[in-house]
Amino acid sequence: MPTISNAKPARRQHVESQDRPEPAGEGVRLQKVLAAAGVASRRAAEEMISDGRVEVDGTIVREMGRRIDPDVAVVRVDGVRVVVAKDTVYLAMNKPRGWQSTMSDDLGRPCVGDIVRDRVAAGQRLFHVGRLDADTEGLLLFTNDGELAHRLMHPSYEVRKTYLATVTGVVPKSLGRTLKDGIELDDGTAKADEFTVLEISEGRSLVRVVLHEGRKHIVRRLLAAAGFPVEQLVRTHIGVVAVGSQRPGSLRALSRDEVGALYKAVGL
Repeated sequence: MPTISNAKPARRQHVESQDRPEPAGEGVRLQKVLAAAGVASRRAAEEMISDGRVEVDGTIVREMGRRIDPDVAVVRVDGVRVVVAKDTVYLAMNKPRGWQSTMSDDLGRPCVGDIVRDRVAAGQRLFHVGRLDADTEGLLLFTNDGELAHRLMHPSYEVRKTYLATVTGVVPKSLGRTLKDGIELDDGTAKADEFTVLEISEGRSLVRVVLHEGRKHIVRRLLAAAGFPVEQLVRTHIGVVAVGSQRPGSLRALSRDEVGALYKAVGL
C-alpha cells in the first residue's frame, strides 16, 4: 500500500510510551492515531505534525499533545483524508459477468453476497455501493461507511464512472459530440462526460464511456438510443479507483490513498 509519509524512519522509537493506555474520556494522541492508521511511525507522525502537514477538522495542528476522538474527527495529511476509525471497511470487487448485484438471491442465482459471505458471517456489516446489471462485469465497491456510500451513489456529487463497451456497428467520430450534448431517453436526457473510440474491428467498436449518472442500465440505454447496442460492458473505474488486473470474483482492500480520494471527491 502506498505511504503518505516521505519522512525517514526514526532510528530510535519512544518505546517507553507506546503501550501506555490513554486516560479515559480524554481522546487519543494525534500521533498515536496516525500511527495506528498506518500513516507513519509515531516518531515520523510527530515530525509531520510539527511540519504542519496534519489537519484536524479543517485546522492545521502543530502541538504534540493534541488529543482527538478517532470515531468523529476528520484527519487529513497533506490534504488527503486519513480513515482513522477502526471498524470501517472499504473493498473493491471485480464482479463477474452473470452474477447478480445483490447480497442474496431467492432464485439461487450467483450473487455478489456469495463472495463476501464469510466477511458478513464474521460480523462485518457490508453493503455494495450501487450495482451492476447481471450481464455487466467490473468494479463494484463494498463498505460499511454509510455516508460515503450515499454520496458516491448520489448524482449531485458527480463521481465519474468509466466503462468499456463493445458495441455493434462502426462508431463515427461524431458520436462523441452527440453523447456529450445528450440524448433523450424515456426518463429524461442522458449525457456522457467523455467518450472515446478505442478500436474498430469486424463490424464492432470498442469504446470508453465516462459519466456520473447512476440510472438503471444507463450506459446500455444511452448507446442503444444512439444506434449502437452494447454486446459487452465492463466498468473499469469509480472515481480514481480502478479494477485493474483483479480477477473476476476477487476482492481487495482499497488503499489509504484511494479511500482519501473518494472522500475528497464527495466533499467529506
